[in-house]
Amino acid sequence: MNDVVVDSSAILAYLQSESGMDLVESAVERSGDIIVASINFAEVVSKLVDRGAGETSIRSGLAALDLVVHPLDEALAYAAGLLRASTRSAGLSLGDRACLALGMQLRLPVLTADRSWETLGLPVEIRAIR
Repeated sequence: MNDVVVDSSAILAYLQSESGMDLVESAVERSGDIIVASINFAEVVSKLVDRGAGETSIRSGLAALDLVVHPLDEALAYAAGLLRASTRSAGLSLGDRACLALGMQLRLPVLTADRSWETLGLPVEIRAIR
């Protein structure tokens, strides 16, 4: 099985049938665990609320993905914070950096809709869905 870390953008593309959802769906079908940092999970929930989704539909949609939510513990918080220096020019958010840090920490590829991550030169495999 091939575990993978997913960014908020990849989850949202899948849930909302956006461009790139087929690549996320393929990863879900062939992967072992689909792992998301808790901060990215909260970001997905927030975006869905902003788009008018109710709690029941949010919970059922996310449950269907069978995500493994990884806590933002002290080690991951440090790693995400320390990425600020090397990613500042790309304007990455805290959630973006948490996702990348989790991929690096677990030594797993990261799925995202943000192609700019491929240019960062970080020690993690980036799989852009668009």
